[in-house]
Amino acid sequence: MDGQLQRVFNELVSNYTADVAIVDQLWLELANAYTAPGRYYHTLTHLENMYAALAPHLQLLQNKDAVLFALFWHDAVYDVLRPDNEEQSAELATKCLQLLNVPAATVSSCAQVILATKDHKAGGKSDTDLFTDADLSILGAPWDKYEDYAANVRQEYSVYPDALYNPGRKKVLTHFLGMERIFKTAQFYDIYETAARENIAREIALL
Repeated sequence: MDGQLQRVFNELVSNYTADVAIVDQLWLELANAYTAPGRYYHTLTHLENMYAALAPHLQLLQNKDAVLFALFWHDAVYDVLRPDNEEQSAELATKCLQLLNVPAATVSSCAQVILATKDHKAGGKSDTDLFTDADLSILGAPWDKYEDYAANVRQEYSVYPDALYNPGRKKVLTHFLGMERIFKTAQFYDIYETAARENIAREIALL
């Protein structure tokens, strides 16, 4: 990475504190979380790719800071054996943002955006829909990148044998295909929807 992600983080957090030590400490905590053993897809590279997908649409966001805070914290807690990663990540974000004295409305919006990544359903809020679409943009990537994504997710779930993983993965993928729209916003639907459906169907056939 070229450091862009950390620069975005530093600029964002510096809007709320002049204490460089706090900014550095928060970044270190997040960097350690996203580089923890067992992470192959939910890494800093995932955040970097999400930011790249979101960047052209930042001007559309009603609360840009809330969405960017959600970007950095939405997978801060990630354990394949737990069903509440999103809730735990939202709670962690809330605690950190409250320490920064971020306005309550922004803290609440950040938590809501993080929680929306649990099921990726249409939320009726443009900020949330743009964020969840960016989170899913890998589904519409060129096949070689999608293939890497699928392999990395499989590594994260390596605790499970194929006999357990494959049916579960198929269920998740079939859920996406069953959606009327995988991508909720026109900005992402127009670019990614067709490729995402082709990629998902191709992975299902390979499982």
